[in-house]
Parts: sequence; structure tokens; C-alpha cells
Amino acid sequence: MAEATNKTVAEFFAGIGLMRAGLDSAGWATVIANDIDPVKRRLYTNHFRDASDHFILEDIHKLTGKDIPTVDLATASFPCTDLSLAGRRAGLQGEHSSAFWGFVDVLQSMGARKPPLILLENVAGFLTSNKGQDFHDAMIALNEQGYAVDAFIVDASHFVPQSRVRLFIVGKQTNEPNLKVKDYLPSTELRPEKLVQFIYNHPEIHWDINTHLPRLPEVNSNLASIIEDVSKLSKLWFSRERVEYLLNQTFERHHSKILELQAKDTYSYLTAFRRVRNGKSMAEIRFDGIAGCLRTPKGGSARQILLQVGKGEINVRLLTPRECARLMGADDFKLSGTPNEALFGFGDAVCVPVVSWIASNYLNPELEKIKQEKKAKELYEATA
Repeated sequence: MAEATNKTVAEFFAGIGLMRAGLDSAGWATVIANDIDPVKRRLYTNHFRDASDHFILEDIHKLTGKDIPTVDLATASFPCTDLSLAGRRAGLQGEHSSAFWGFVDVLQSMGARKPPLILLENVAGFLTSNKGQDFHDAMIALNEQGYAVDAFIVDASHFVPQSRVRLFIVGKQTNEPNLKVKDYLPSTELRPEKLVQFIYNHPEIHWDINTHLPRLPEVNSNLASIIEDVSKLSKLWFSRERVEYLLNQTFERHHSKILELQAKDTYSYLTAFRRVRNGKSMAEIRFDGIAGCLRTPKGGSARQILLQVGKGEINVRLLTPRECARLMGADDFKLSGTPNEALFGFGDAVCVPVVSWIASNYLNPELEKIKQEKKAKELYEATA
């Protein structure tokens, strides 16, 4: 059940709106959304019927503070392409990921109306892009806008059967100029050693680390729970020839394990990606009940493959858009557009229950504290 809504959001790099979906369930109201992609806007609008009231289709570099209403939170899932190996690590100066600076410019142009909280999301590779310089520069830029920063890493597999590791940054407006890391910051699942070391190695960054976040839920390895019941007569299933071709691309140990599962009297569900190994196309299989990270289907190798194995059968097809929606925790998302458009939207989005967890356990208490401090200050000034 959603909490009472009294918290407002400006959503940048909105995509198809899964950041909004996660925040909605934690009592937030999106009053403006922005993205540059008309296809994503169409998918967003087909699901969120109020989108025509607040969705701005525009390059973020062309927006200014005048375009943005006063809000409690600004979110930014800026493009990760240049921060990953896929983008050859061009970094924050790359064609796509440089959009981060557009977000900073918007915050700056809002002046005194900057939101008290910001939430950024990107791939974990952001931490090491250009040997950590990109992450360092981004944190300093947020400091210069008045935000003390915190960072943590969440794998979506704690919420859905998909391995999707993402770095989250929370920024909090503060008048304290020299916030320091606490004396002892242990490495945890949320802040692994490489992140803790980065924090310790950069005391010049104004950090404000929340050490009271709860443990993440147990890993969800129930891939079978998101599978659609697709008729064996459907053309979605690979032909026998295509199945044999895929099996011939697997490692010998994977092939042997598939044959063992084939002999069982129940179905097991596995996923696979095609990858090039030593110049040869290989199908890498996961047996842990967790799908690999969904990607945008720009090429054939980016489409994730599903194997249904058991009862003497080996059945193979690609994941459907509805299954991808479920892997993102967006079970009730209204699908529209072509299958590739939907897959692109989900592959380029945030996991809904991860955002809900962050909102409920971090953003909501933080905003309540901010509002209480503001109310106390106003009362003090009124009686002084």
C-alpha cells in the first residue's frame, strides 16, 4: 500500500518511468519528468496517463531552472554508456554520459530553489571510470552545488531474480562545509571495500554517510516466478536446429549439466547470453535461478535467452517483454510499442523495488528530518 503523498520529485533521464514507479509506491509524486527519447516518452505516457501534464521531451542541456518547479527531490539516471566497457570508458566527457553536467547546470540555475535531496543512479563502473577521476569530479561538482554526498551499491537480485548491480548516490543540501567520514566505516554489501576505500582516500569530498540502512533482503533466485506460460506451438520457441546450434555453443561443463537437468521430471529455467570468447561465439549459461543483467537490445548478443529444461525436453526462446518487466519489478507495467522498444526501455531502466527500498529506508526519513529542522528553525526565528 502506497504511503500518503506529500513529497515531490523532478525526474531527469526519466526513460519509461521506472524510477517514478518505485518512488510512487513510497509516497512520492512526480511533478515533472524529462527525457530526450521520443520512444521512451511514448512508452512512459502509455503507462502513466498524467504524463502529458508534466513530461518535457528535451535535451537536458537546453533546460534551465526556470523550467523546473520547486521540489523535494531530483533524480537522475543519466546515461551509463561512456562509463562502462561497452562505451570504451570515455567517461563523463563522453557523448552520452556528459549529460551528467546538464543535470548539474539545471541544479545550479535553480539557485535557492535547489531540491534538498537528489538521487543519482548509474552502473558500478562509474566508481572506477577513468581510474576514479570521473566519480571524484562528479562528487565535487555536487558538493559545489551545496550537497553532501553518500554512495552505496545495490544488486537488484535481492529483490528480483536478476543480477543488476548499480551505484546510487544521495545528495543532501547542508550548510555544514566540512562533513567528514565517521571514524570507522566498515565494508558491507551496500558499501564494499572498493567503495569504502574511495571514501577514505578522498576526504576533500564532503561526505555524509548514512550508517543506519538496514540489511538488504535475501537474494531472490526464483527465476521460475517470472516466466510466462508460452504455448509450445508458439513461434517464439526456437526450432530444433536452433536449439542444437545453441547447445553446441555452450561450454562442455554447461552442456553436461543441461543434459542432467533434462532427465529430471520437473522443468528448470536457465538464462544465457551469447559472448565472444577467444574469437568464438559462446553461449554462457546461468544455473543459479537468477537472470543476467538486462541490456538494451542494440545487437543480437544483447538479447537474453531462456532455457526450459526437464521432462526430457530442452526448449529455448528469448525472454519476452513481460518477463523483462517482471525482472525489473514492474509487473503491472502497461506494455506498448514494438517488443524491441519495450526491451530497450526495460534494459535502460532502474529496478522498481530497489528504488522503493531506497525511498522508504533513506529518502523518506531524510526528508522528514529536513522538514522538521526547517519547521524548528522557522519557529525559532518567529519567537526570537
